[in-house]
Amino acid sequence: MSVPYLAPLRQFSFLNNSLEDWALALIVTVLATAAMAFVRSLVLRRLAASSALTEARLDSLVVKMLSRTYLLFILAFGIYFGSTFLELGRTHDLFVSRVAVAALLVQLAVWGDVGLRAWRDQLRLAQDGARRNSSAVLGFILRLTLWTIVVLMVLDNFGVNITALVASLGVGGIAVALAVQNILGDLFASLSITLDKPFEIGDFIIVGDVLGSVEHIGLKTTRVRGLGGEQVVFSNGDLLKSRIHNHKRMETRRVSFVLRIAYGTSEELLCRIPRIIREIVTAKPNVDFERAHFFMWGEWSLNFEIVYHFRSPDYILHMDAQQDIFLEIYRRFEQEGIRFAHPLSIVRLADPPAGMAQGLGAAGAAWRH
Repeated sequence: MSVPYLAPLRQFSFLNNSLEDWALALIVTVLATAAMAFVRSLVLRRLAASSALTEARLDSLVVKMLSRTYLLFILAFGIYFGSTFLELGRTHDLFVSRVAVAALLVQLAVWGDVGLRAWRDQLRLAQDGARRNSSAVLGFILRLTLWTIVVLMVLDNFGVNITALVASLGVGGIAVALAVQNILGDLFASLSITLDKPFEIGDFIIVGDVLGSVEHIGLKTTRVRGLGGEQVVFSNGDLLKSRIHNHKRMETRRVSFVLRIAYGTSEELLCRIPRIIREIVTAKPNVDFERAHFFMWGEWSLNFEIVYHFRSPDYILHMDAQQDIFLEIYRRFEQEGIRFAHPLSIVRLADPPAGMAQGLGAAGAAWRH
């Protein structure tokens, strides 16, 4: 490409390129840099105005990312475009290309870092204070992984053999992981709790023989306030290996109990018991009656099983409803003459042999005299 007013510069050369070519490359570099900077500024203004009106998270995130587009990287891209108008030779062309690719990779890493920071901040705002540490650690691990990958890609782009480096990092990572495997296990268990949320602070859980409310979720341990007031500390790794019952997420409660009726109760009263129970349970609010059956001949009682569902997870309300049902059952049974059974054992004594009876009688007579 030839420009007329640059003709006097053709007689001079540098690196096998005339000054006219260098001037043209410089003009292209400046124009390309200015054009990219203008497009960046224009897009930023448009998106900033749009995000201010709609409050869209994606627009705000793109604005934050584009605002971290550095002029140095834009200039590197401009120099690459300008270099295409020069004949620099294979070595110099390869160097300029590698610098441009490295600038692109670093700029992508900067955008990714901004995106991860914004995601971490959003996650921390949506969570309680006890889980912010886990969110911070998760964000740090993701950012460290991002930058490690980018650095390795940049080194590989410049022709550095990263195979040995990756292998050494892998061996070192395995050694460190073996040394702190318990701590890392608890750390990743904490991240699992943060992401999967099997329970949250304030939830009432049962783990083995421990019942209580979750009080704190940390990087290594989770603390539960037991029913007796004591604080029970679980390792996060051990906690996730256990079977956890989360009562706060219960939508309804299934209640089952047994009434033991005394032997000798008439058949008519036994047939009326299920109907009486149904009337009592269905009359209570937030209670769904399921069944009432005579289901077992006990050793000392006739057993009836009653099942109903309480439409609330609240334990206090459930106990209030159960108390009302029990009192009403007791009251109705008193009115109907239905007797509850009590544990009873009958011991029968066999009659002693005739000779033993006479001996006991003689001994008793002698004692009286």
